[in-house]
Amino acid sequence: MLNIVLFGPPGAGKGTQSQKLIEKYQLIHLSTGDLLRSEIAQGTQLGLQAKKLMDEGLLVPDEVVIGMIESKIADNRSAAGFIFDGFPRTVPQAEALDQLLQKYDQGISCMIALQVDEEELTKRLLNRGKTSGRPDDADETLIRKRVQEYNTKTTPVADYYAQQGKFYAVDGIGEIEEIFTKSCEIIEACQVA
Repeated sequence: MLNIVLFGPPGAGKGTQSQKLIEKYQLIHLSTGDLLRSEIAQGTQLGLQAKKLMDEGLLVPDEVVIGMIESKIADNRSAAGFIFDGFPRTVPQAEALDQLLQKYDQGISCMIALQVDEEELTKRLLNRGKTSGRPDDADETLIRKRVQEYNTKTTPVADYYAQQGKFYAVDGIGEIEEIFTKSCEIIEACQVA
């Protein structure tokens, strides 16, 4: 089974690349934001628990998020694999994901990190803000804060996967197809290994 962690700061192109990878490899997209919204809409026990916390302005704890991921994995046992988008964001989340996957005799195949410098990210997000309607994409100060927070909190996760020999950096600046081709080459190499 192919399990990919797609990594990168806001504006790195994860959404674009994940759609292409999902299509090519027939993967199931696991976005924690989408999972939370889906569980809440379905009124599941985990969804109700998450909604209560969110309504109080609190972060949803890792256990709840991992529970949602496990539910999705359990419901899709015959899938070709999963692409994890926006998760894990911390080392404890990465460790919890590894433990969860081991229960299903699986593991992370590779982590692909789209690397884009802060100036390019800022430019991309400001452009996206003109059409997305998202206020956090229209304010340069907020954008830089988001990128800084991403760099601070997620660098240890990259190190975690690097220690396992599963971390691969891809230059996220260039043509979409070129970036996709590089990502596919990494995936092909991981499947052979």
